[in-house]
Amino acid sequence: MDKKQDAPELRRSLQARHLSMIAIGGSIGTGLFLASGATVAGAGAGGALLAYALVGLMVYFLMTSLGEMAAFMPVSGSFQVYGSRFVDPAFGFAQGWNYWYNWAVTIAVELAAAAIIMHYWYPAVPGVVWSAGFLALIFALNYFSVKGFGEAEFWCSMLKVATIIAFIIVGFLMIFGIMTEPQPQRIAPGLSVMTQGQGPFVGGLAAFVGVAMVVGFSFQGTELIGVAAGESANPGRTIPRAVRQIFWRILMFYMLSILIIGLILPYNDPLLLKNEMKDVGASPFTLVFNRAGLAFAASLMNAVILSAILSAGNSGMYASTRMLYAMAKNGMAPVRFGKLTADGVPRNALYATTLVACLCFLTSLFDSNAVYMWLLNSSGMTGFIAWLGVAISHYRFRRAYVKQGYDLADLPYQAKWFPLGPLFAFALCMLIMLGQNYTAFTAAKVDWNGVIATYLGIPLFLALWWGYRIKHKTRVVPLAEVDLADAHRKAVELREESRGGRLAAAKA
Repeated sequence: MDKKQDAPELRRSLQARHLSMIAIGGSIGTGLFLASGATVAGAGAGGALLAYALVGLMVYFLMTSLGEMAAFMPVSGSFQVYGSRFVDPAFGFAQGWNYWYNWAVTIAVELAAAAIIMHYWYPAVPGVVWSAGFLALIFALNYFSVKGFGEAEFWCSMLKVATIIAFIIVGFLMIFGIMTEPQPQRIAPGLSVMTQGQGPFVGGLAAFVGVAMVVGFSFQGTELIGVAAGESANPGRTIPRAVRQIFWRILMFYMLSILIIGLILPYNDPLLLKNEMKDVGASPFTLVFNRAGLAFAASLMNAVILSAILSAGNSGMYASTRMLYAMAKNGMAPVRFGKLTADGVPRNALYATTLVACLCFLTSLFDSNAVYMWLLNSSGMTGFIAWLGVAISHYRFRRAYVKQGYDLADLPYQAKWFPLGPLFAFALCMLIMLGQNYTAFTAAKVDWNGVIATYLGIPLFLALWWGYRIKHKTRVVPLAEVDLADAHRKAVELREESRGGRLAAAKA
């Protein structure tokens, strides 16, 4: 019994400020600073804004769904646990491995991008050197304690937020003619840039669906609060607060940034159409700062983008490591990955994730951009599958909660718009996933390379789900049999403790 009590556990060291910045840090990366230009070029300013608005609405519903489950049952590796308990153990198994792979590959994506960014300053140094160095840095930040990870993420995210705010201010000053630029004919463009040519909508529905996956990839990371719930202090209060704050901040940053890009840079600008992963000068943020006459913009944005990349990679290392740990604790991964150090760090899971992240070294052996885009597509699809699982799990959780006679007032946080929220998120996720590369099937000859690169994640997920289900003879858990009793008791106890603490503080 003493040994059991002395066994190391995950430390609840993450505060509300950490949770907020972890989600912001995970979601604001290359998707905004680099790929946002491709969305404007591909679908026009109006199409890009619509894509960000719709996907943003979907993410809002997913965040509220996840917040309700995470506040009620704050566990590390939440997607796997919720999928297993509320849907089917096999579904949870597939969700866990899918999410682990999603973030492990995202680390490789970010490291590949970091090597390309460093090429701007040091073109003679091989990219593999930078990838290795940055991987070692991310590994070190996650090696010692969760508090060190949280602090690093907090300050990196602060830098990104400050840059976006500066970009928004400069952009509006240019739009209204308060800040002049070297080319007088471009002063105070208003709506003229957005509506020129085929704008504001370019390419119709096909272009809109085409950029939706890139937009979704940009938003991925907001769900990290669910993974961090198992290490957050007072999750019944900090998680709802983070859910309420994070989404609106991220949506504001994205929508205002895309609006400014669309009002200042025409969709057919040759620089926007450049391969955005080969030149940081093609970042729409850099282009706007340059047009404002800020000559240092390229170097400044290079540093900020590098910070954003490393921040997203840092979050990815944390998320995938905790997911692998949680799966091992639940018997769905090798037991060795469930071991913790005395500081509460699952280092064996960290080692395994780091090995997968070494995929970034492929960029030094093959065409770096081709490998990068393949990894990006793979990460985007697996991310949408994870979101799909959140919507399904929440729908089943709420129905089981009500069916078993529990009072909704006992939930630490209630998601609004149920069942519309999870149903809308499910439908939009499915539409984007299946329609992402439908043109590959409509051509005279099927583009099998494009099909495989885009859709490979779907059959792999189904194979994991049904393979586990057949082997272990699992089934969809009936709503009346979903295990909620222990989590409900703990949620009520935590609510009463929190209420008692506030009353005592008020009396004092």
